[in-house]
Amino acid sequence: MTKRHLLFNLSIIIFPWLTLLFIGKKSFKRYSWAGIFVVLFEIINHLYGNRRGWWKFYDKRKLFIKDELPFSIGPYMPLFMWLLKVSYGNFKKYIMLNVISDGIFAFIVMDILKKFKIIRLNRLNRIQFFIYIHYKAYLLYGFQYLLEKIKSFLSYKRTQETV
Repeated sequence: MTKRHLLFNLSIIIFPWLTLLFIGKKSFKRYSWAGIFVVLFEIINHLYGNRRGWWKFYDKRKLFIKDELPFSIGPYMPLFMWLLKVSYGNFKKYIMLNVISDGIFAFIVMDILKKFKIIRLNRLNRIQFFIYIHYKAYLLYGFQYLLEKIKSFLSYKRTQETV
């Protein structure tokens, strides 16, 4: 692994997670299950995309742990937790924020990563890649919605049992 790739991997893991120090304990607890869900789902997506050759990393030695995994455990969980915190309950706002963040990644950040010879798209164009990263926003919101419904049902049931 090149020094540039190692520094990049460390930065995309450490900096997003450091932002969670400011999200608040209550919000962290509320959205952490959805965050874990998105990380696990993203790992599966990355394995599939890697197998299909949708992108190429410039380092010669191909390893999921050093290539795709930092993207899965680094920015996704903190980003989605922040997006849920600032917009949950307002679906239009949530989708708009996701379109903006996914668009920035697909159309700007990917060019930067290509310029620094870290990763480039291979069998996907930018619009296909945008759809690939954006569709998960709907799944995540639905997952959080189901969690909220289950919590509210369990809370209601507990109050009924005490009465």
